[in-house]
Amino acid sequence: MPVRVFSLYPLPIIVPVVRSAVNPIKDYGDGRWRFAARHVYSCGRASIEDERLRRRIHVRLYSRRQLIVSVVASAAVGILVAIGIGILPVGGRGAGTVVDAESPAPVSSPASGSVAAVEATQVLSEAGGGYTQDERENIEVYERLNSGVVNVTTEVVAINWFLEPVPKEGGSGSGSIIDRRGYVLTNDHVVKDAYKVFVNLASGERLEGKVIGSDSENDLAVIKFDPPKDMTLTVVPYGDSSNLKVGQKVLAIGNPFGLERTLTTGIVSGLGRPVQQDSKTIIRDMIQTDASINPGNSGGPLLNSRGEIIGVNTMIYSPSGGSVGVGFAVPVNTAKRIVPDLIKFGMVKRGWIDAEYVQLFPALIEYMKDKGGSLPVDKGLLVSTARKGGNADRSGVRGGTTPVRYYQSVFNVGGDIIVSVDGMTVGSLADLYSSLEDNKPGDTVKVEFYRGTKRMGIDVVLSDRAEYLGGK
Repeated sequence: MPVRVFSLYPLPIIVPVVRSAVNPIKDYGDGRWRFAARHVYSCGRASIEDERLRRRIHVRLYSRRQLIVSVVASAAVGILVAIGIGILPVGGRGAGTVVDAESPAPVSSPASGSVAAVEATQVLSEAGGGYTQDERENIEVYERLNSGVVNVTTEVVAINWFLEPVPKEGGSGSGSIIDRRGYVLTNDHVVKDAYKVFVNLASGERLEGKVIGSDSENDLAVIKFDPPKDMTLTVVPYGDSSNLKVGQKVLAIGNPFGLERTLTTGIVSGLGRPVQQDSKTIIRDMIQTDASINPGNSGGPLLNSRGEIIGVNTMIYSPSGGSVGVGFAVPVNTAKRIVPDLIKFGMVKRGWIDAEYVQLFPALIEYMKDKGGSLPVDKGLLVSTARKGGNADRSGVRGGTTPVRYYQSVFNVGGDIIVSVDGMTVGSLADLYSSLEDNKPGDTVKVEFYRGTKRMGIDVVLSDRAEYLGGK
């Protein structure tokens, strides 16, 4: 179909066009996001009572042959361990002779089964209690912190057959107690659109809470509940996500499918993963992990081996909606940066450049070239309008002067084309949001743009994004 672009006068309104260069993850409204042919699911708002989720839980039945093989293999391992700890005779030793784990009998081959058994015994003996050191670390972290992880359940408003609003059970997720006064860190999508929010503690209490702040751009929220006066809450401590390494061990505690305080383990599989939620928002620097994360884990902590929060479990990549070993967590340093704003203001204070933008797209580029304009770049944000008296206007950024229509959208051409903000390349509106993510109102950022064929740079003092968008 040919693209129709033509001038239209007069035009009293400006409608910006935003076309993301990356296919966005589609929000299905029930807690699922899908990325084109791939599937990325938020892992909250789930319940074991949900029949759709119940059908996704598969129980593998083993054949008789597989069972026999498993039993024989287990028996063989048991015999080797028994030999290693001296229950069964080794060589010329009598039954019941104990093999000293600290001074194993010399053997002729370092690859012999006896050496492997003794080494395994040493690991178990040193750990104590029949657990390996790794297992003891897992147990210690879980026993110390599992009571600091809560199950978050919600009620939403539904419309009955008589078109009346009625309360309805929503989904469920997880959360971490981050303050003894009753502050819980969770995901925004866990509590979004909730009529009521409940915090279910490890002790069995079900307390009503209140969402005091949320941020959809990082998918984080803070719930406040009032703990009983005689109760001391377990706080899950913050860690540091800036020095993580691929391959390091991680633990996840959450409530998958409503199964409370479930522990899974894995490693950091990747770092710095950008995941796009919609045309405006990219969650930057997400932590990828193979720790099993399923619906209901959303909002729960991803911990390091010391039991410190390094991320907030948020979504999974999955063709089916179940865990396939590709999960994503919002880095804890992002949470540490925005939680104070959520508690104080109920939202995140972010800076903004007061203008309306249009992302460059092929039809627009072709139109501008046909009109005799020189276009030195094919990626960037065209400034359609710089609000009069706004920070962009005061700093010298120019908006367009010629209104055009593209299908149902109307905007101005001829303005500056922004290509960089605060040192970050900007090719889409999502890039602009990301470049300003760490900046507060009043901060100064450098904005680089093309005016004709000339590249220019200016400093802009940021305004408050919420005030600008709210005042439109």
